[in-house]
Amino acid sequence: MDGPILLLVVIFAVAVSGFAKRLDLQVPLVLVTVGSIASFVPGVPHVSLSPELILGVVLPPLLYSAALDFSFVTFRRNLGQILRLGLVMVIVTTVVVGWFANLLIPELTLGAALVLGAVVAPPDAVSAIAVGRKLGLPSKMMAILTGESLVNDAAALTLFTLAVASVTGSRIELGSPVLFFGYEIVGGVLVGLVLARIVRFVRKHIADSALETVLGLVLPFAAYLAAEEIHASGVLAVVTAGFVLGRITADVSVSTRVQERQVWPTLELLLEAFVFAYMGLQLKFVIEEVQREGLPVHHVFAYALVVLLVVMFVRPVWIFANSGRDMFFRRLFRRRAPRETGLTWQQNLVLSWAGMRGVVTLAAAAGVPLTTVVGDEFPGRAVIQAVAFVVAVGTLLFQGLTLPLLIRRLDVADPLEQQRNDNQRLLAQAIARTAAEGYLQHAAKEGVAGVDRERVADVIERVRRSVLARLTADETEEREKRIAAAGALFDSLRHNVLVAQRAALIAARDSGELEDEALRAVLNGLDVEEIAAQARIARRKM
Repeated sequence: MDGPILLLVVIFAVAVSGFAKRLDLQVPLVLVTVGSIASFVPGVPHVSLSPELILGVVLPPLLYSAALDFSFVTFRRNLGQILRLGLVMVIVTTVVVGWFANLLIPELTLGAALVLGAVVAPPDAVSAIAVGRKLGLPSKMMAILTGESLVNDAAALTLFTLAVASVTGSRIELGSPVLFFGYEIVGGVLVGLVLARIVRFVRKHIADSALETVLGLVLPFAAYLAAEEIHASGVLAVVTAGFVLGRITADVSVSTRVQERQVWPTLELLLEAFVFAYMGLQLKFVIEEVQREGLPVHHVFAYALVVLLVVMFVRPVWIFANSGRDMFFRRLFRRRAPRETGLTWQQNLVLSWAGMRGVVTLAAAAGVPLTTVVGDEFPGRAVIQAVAFVVAVGTLLFQGLTLPLLIRRLDVADPLEQQRNDNQRLLAQAIARTAAEGYLQHAAKEGVAGVDRERVADVIERVRRSVLARLTADETEEREKRIAAAGALFDSLRHNVLVAQRAALIAARDSGELEDEALRAVLNGLDVEEIAAQARIARRKM
């Protein structure tokens, strides 16, 4: 696709997103709908990207950004449910859809039908997470949806590779599908871990927030390409790198964290707008591809609608079957019941309905090869692309439109969640207050070299009042005036207090006393204050 056309699509997507947000509409649904209509406008060119470009350029930053903001502790705590959805359910969906499509669609062999199953298996949780965040889904449900979105693409793309190899007769690495699957997982995780450690080491020693941010921007692409180069999972490499770089530590530059909190949401917004507009713009050309193959369009799209229903049916059956099994075992082994109860049936129903497909489905469908190793045409390639498009857009429109209504109608709120969040917030404030008092007491006792003790005591008292005002969320103009009017000693002490607070909070998180979410919430405010203190100190040195 030509560069100017690509830029026009980006501008178009951003403009439509802006109007949709202003009208309080769901941006993904509006973009897909408008894009589908625009594809039939005379003169609109075929907007086509290679699957490698979508998977290697568009997907990595979206996955990396999600992993950066997602707590690995939360991921590990919900690992069982995440793997059941992001891994096992992808396999189940692939097999069920493949078996059903083989019976339903005469153009597909069993192998080609399994390729279709792998193509439509991975849900894209972008729109579901956006709706859930807006309507206040419980944090456990948001964690499961986010965690699922981070691993299901890797599982689906691996199954897609195996299914395509079985149809085309091409050779897979390591020969055994099981060994290949394990190699993809282990290799991807190791590549992401190694590259993230290298980037963290370099960022620690260059002390330049602009360069540190650039390294962070390059990392997801490098991780994906490096993993794919050795035939491992690029998706898992990106996710692992995001987890490692997203973990807040005492040696991470504050200015870099503040910059990345602005850069990644902006890039994520841009790419998501482009992705959904791109999906809609494929409609006319999917129809033309079916017609070129000499297939009856209405038959193919009828098949696609039936497959769409199967895809939408598999997820709730799988989720409720697992929920029933978990409930049975909890009742059978009451003494071994986990501390956290499972989801309610209302929450499971919402989770079941949050199975919208996205751009990975379209990219995988476009990546189906034209021919086999012996030169035969790939069976039903045009049908696979048409069905994939209907499933992706159909789930997005049908489930995406009804998901907010379902959330509002069902009582999915966790009555204890607000209490837990408040307790964590109070604990974080107490830890920060204790760290601040400890440093100030040390400074009052030991003094500051070259400064009169009475002056130090006066400034320490002002710093103490400033800290207490910050920890009780008294963001008043009076406090800002006091800080602005303080001298170099005040700023220096205030900076040191913030450093001590951050170190204490991170230590509490590392010991398991404090959760990542509470840590991030408190550090966001401390980081802004530390940046301001550093800027004032730097100006005085000039």
